[in-house]
Amino acid sequence: MSNQKLINFLNQELSNFNVMYVKLHRYHWFVQGRHFYSLHVLFENLYNEMAADLDEVAERILSIGGKPLATMSKYLEETTLVEASADDKENEIISQLIKDYRQMVDEIKNTGVKLAEEVNDNPTVDLLNELQGKFEKHLWMLGALIAYE
Repeated sequence: MSNQKLINFLNQELSNFNVMYVKLHRYHWFVQGRHFYSLHVLFENLYNEMAADLDEVAERILSIGGKPLATMSKYLEETTLVEASADDKENEIISQLIKDYRQMVDEIKNTGVKLAEEVNDNPTVDLLNELQGKFEKHLWMLGALIAYE
């Protein structure tokens, strides 16, 4: 059974991760509000994490015989996320990040894991499950930041 659908999915997520990487940098640089300092640090941690995650996904694509996308134009064509559009106020930024992480979790859970299971690719299932768990934790923490606003 061909794993091209899985490779295509992983390239879509690689595109999402690259868009998130840039978006997190923007938010790190431009965030404003009473939680500026803690969010500035948080966004730096998240973009550093995203850099490692996108590298893992790209290397997994190579490991299963695919070719990872490697240009911004291709990332923007393939992403299911939108580029940063928040006005840099903390609640709007956090709401957008919640939406983005939720979308990636849903895609991993509803599409990616199933595609990897179809071709009996347990290492990719493991990678996707790890990413899903990490992103769900971010969703919980980001949601807690705006729970009482």
